Amino acid sequence: MYAVLDIETTGGKYNEEGITEIAIYTFDGHQILDQFISLVNPERAIQPFVVNLTGINNKMLANAPKFYEIAKRIVDITTDCIIVAHNASFDYRILRTEFSRLGFEYKRETLCTVELSQKLLPDQQSYSLGKLVRNLGIPLSDRHRANGDAQATLKLFKLLLSKDVKKTIITETIKSETKKQVHHKLLQLIEEVPSVTGVYYIHREDGVIIYIGKSKNIKKRLTQHFTNDNRKSKNIQKEVSQVTYEATGSELLALLKENEEIKLNKPKYNRALKRVKYDQALYQFIDENGYINLKTSKVDKRKHMITTFTNRQQAKSLMHQWVEKYNLCQKLMSLDTGKTNCFNYTIKKCSGACILEEPVTTYNNKVQQLINEHSFDTKNMAIIDRGRTIDEQSVVLIENGELQGIGYFSLNHQLNTIEILRSIITNISHNKDAQHIIQSYIRRNKKLKIMSINKKTNSLE
Repeated sequence: MYAVLDIETTGGKYNEEGITEIAIYTFDGHQILDQFISLVNPERAIQPFVVNLTGINNKMLANAPKFYEIAKRIVDITTDCIIVAHNASFDYRILRTEFSRLGFEYKRETLCTVELSQKLLPDQQSYSLGKLVRNLGIPLSDRHRANGDAQATLKLFKLLLSKDVKKTIITETIKSETKKQVHHKLLQLIEEVPSVTGVYYIHREDGVIIYIGKSKNIKKRLTQHFTNDNRKSKNIQKEVSQVTYEATGSELLALLKENEEIKLNKPKYNRALKRVKYDQALYQFIDENGYINLKTSKVDKRKHMITTFTNRQQAKSLMHQWVEKYNLCQKLMSLDTGKTNCFNYTIKKCSGACILEEPVTTYNNKVQQLINEHSFDTKNMAIIDRGRTIDEQSVVLIENGELQGIGYFSLNHQLNTIEILRSIITNISHNKDAQHIIQSYIRRNKKLKIMSINKKTNSLE
């Protein structure tokens, strides 16, 4: 299966570009099965030469969805697909960069129609998309717009498939999909685990855990372990004797259990990764005019952190979202370095804190709302999420800003006091990694049910 796509961007410095338009067609080698076309608000200025080239300007994108709003659709439509694009390295890099800003690792195999054309159509004067398809008699409308270029790339790819008499493209595609034949032992282990959300444990022959992981689909993730050919996966495949698992229902509980149990068990192949869950944090300071300023920077454990982020790109993306949500000033959020008013003030989206027009108290109250919603300080709450069955829910208990534990309760069981809640949870250690997991999960899941704990009455509200 192929995902033929084209992306238009803002232009600018390498890896600082933003997507302005995207078009994707899923194609099985014979017909189009699905499509997705959308303008995208890049949350940054478009370079003037790009505006002249594509005709896409900032005004056109003001009400377009931002990338995080269409990210799931892109993941879904390209799952189990090979990305096909003209100059695929560019489009794939842009996609990976945008997903990286959201803290998500996006991986797909790619085919480049430039490289394929050079092999299968060797005598062409030019391999730019416009000149190439014109010389081949392929119609092209809306040049330098995502949909027009994607349709032309799809028609070119169809032609290349027909020109490929040795069937190299198809052979390599099938090889890519089936090259990792699963050993019978591994296949049997995969069959023994379900397609559920939870934590899984890979054991060697003496029962020792050599790897702990979490997944929204344990069977699918285990299949990846047993078919990947990187060094770690190959070592796991050699040593694995048994796989056990614990269903959690909630991805949050799976993340917290994985974090806790890796620290407790120290499996050999988890230790090899030692990846940092976050490297950016949000800090506050009061400027000479009394306004609360917020900024993100590298984690400094000596300073008080409001919240944490996986990386700088994610931090910047969220800061832009918060400017809009809380009606804050770009300059006081460290997103605009101009000497006068911020850009949003010019377009009447900022109330003027940057030039002292907005009252200090009014502005600071909005900032404090953001801090209160995203800080862990003195938080007393119960996070209610999916359970392992339809008649069950999960709960994460936080008291005085610290994680206490996780548990489950029946929908028939009324959860209304802190005593009941404490009686059903399993204790989990509070640490900065766990705190980051919870804060990130809450940010991603807007419809999550969160009950506050009234410490005076010991009741849940």
